[in-house]
Amino acid sequence: MTTTQPIPATRNDAWGFYGTMNEHADAAWPITMTTISQATGQTLEAVRAFLDSRHGRHFADAVLTHLHAGQTLHDAIDAATRQWMGWTIGRQTSKDYGIPRGLPYLTGFVIHCAIADESLAA
Repeated sequence: MTTTQPIPATRNDAWGFYGTMNEHADAAWPITMTTISQATGQTLEAVRAFLDSRHGRHFADAVLTHLHAGQTLHDAIDAATRQWMGWTIGRQTSKDYGIPRGLPYLTGFVIHCAIADESLAA
């Protein structure tokens, strides 16, 4: 028996991924949450922290670019996820954010945002 974990709601509907997606936000949010969680192996709470951050806004820009190129919403989210997973953390980003060099960009920033979110809550 499998249980489905509920998708956490955004805590930043004016900015971040949700705010940037405008009229696509409601449909894109659950797809993006599960797609990124599956790609990175991170929790939905960690993904929410990422999507609510300024990095989530940049991820939304990538999704919108694919949408404007004619892809469906689901395909645009998949394409942006593959794109961000294909990039790796370089020396300067590692130095600036403390993310291990060589880690997939998306994974690194999801983890980074989750840690930052936890430290703000403490």
